[in-house]
Amino acid sequence: MGKLTTHVLNTSTGMPASDMKIELYNIKNGKKIFINSFFTNKDGRLENPLLIGSDFKLGNYEIVFHVGDYQNKTDGVAIENRFLGTIPIQFSMTDDSHYHIPLLYSQFGYSTYRGS
Repeated sequence: MGKLTTHVLNTSTGMPASDMKIELYNIKNGKKIFINSFFTNKDGRLENPLLIGSDFKLGNYEIVFHVGDYQNKTDGVAIENRFLGTIPIQFSMTDDSHYHIPLLYSQFGYSTYRGS
């Protein structure tokens, strides 16, 4: 049974990014279709998969991580022109398996990969 999960690690602090907003979109014919928004827990994860069961469908997707808003909350100071405001990651799900899209980020860079 397929599912989609994620987690976020703030590599500048070495800590999970808790209370970060994440949005999920399906991409069809070049158009983004909003599915849902989520917030990470204290472990930088979601309480439930982004997609699972009958909600899990093959196709093209985008996860948007709202790192600028998270950083403003973490720093306690809103900075209008942060280097990274949002991090969109587009990917394709082509089989009925577990897709894990982690985000490792700092204020000035990020990386991701297909995890398990």
